[in-house]
Amino acid sequence: MENDSTSPGAGVQQLSAHIRARLPELRDTEARVAQVFLEQGSELVRLSVSDVAALAGTAPSSVVRACQRLGFRGYQEVKIAAARQAPRPAPPTEDDPAGRALAHTVQAAHQVLDGLLETVSVKHLRSAARTLNEASRVLVFGAGLSGAVALDAGYRLRALGCVVDVPADPMTAQLSAGLLGVNDACLAISHSGATRSTVDAARRARLHGATIVALTSYANSPLSETSTCTLVAGSQELVLGLEAVASRLAHLAVVDALTMTLLSLRGPDAERALALSQDVTADHVY
Repeated sequence: MENDSTSPGAGVQQLSAHIRARLPELRDTEARVAQVFLEQGSELVRLSVSDVAALAGTAPSSVVRACQRLGFRGYQEVKIAAARQAPRPAPPTEDDPAGRALAHTVQAAHQVLDGLLETVSVKHLRSAARTLNEASRVLVFGAGLSGAVALDAGYRLRALGCVVDVPADPMTAQLSAGLLGVNDACLAISHSGATRSTVDAARRARLHGATIVALTSYANSPLSETSTCTLVAGSQELVLGLEAVASRLAHLAVVDALTMTLLSLRGPDAERALALSQDVTADHVY
């Protein structure tokens, strides 16, 4: 079955990633139920609807509504997804601060990368690649840690022969966005999906007719509301301040998948551009 993050069904492999991507959409009681799902993980198979309701401090009917808001037909389907979810890894027990830091970082990265197959819709990935392939120009931008991902994406798209602009600052991004037209596209990158400069540039580009592809960790955010196609990847759970760092790794992985998909669409043109890129790189290697 093809993965589509909007239709989890019985095929959900990473329940926790699916829930975290949708937490902002939930009401108070539904969010408490979702938190119980996250805390219990694979142990949900041993809990009834009433058990979950008691843990969440709500009624069984609220548990059912929360399941439906998350895209499941009911609690039984959530339990099936939980049964398929691997047990959560034990927290690092290193005594040395450096060892703990390394273990926490690797654990956070492992968890967020494991969730990609659940949160990234293959349908949306194909759509994003087609958008970039058909665009006359592609504007790529992001701020903070997402700026590094934007630079990487710009380099990779340019290596495939795309006409790419990666502005170095928010004001230039706004100007560039205002100069786009209906044949152009934007790749807007933001972990939170709420970075003002990124969202404003995306809105300006959309206003001028450009197609917007968003890469974010939040399924429901100002950026995703602005975009034509949203790729959801990353973590919303704070792990010693590492959530944005882990999400950056997830975003880089999605950029790789996006460029590989784009390569298959561009064919010989991309092959020629890659050959040129390799020649240029070879000239700068001792």
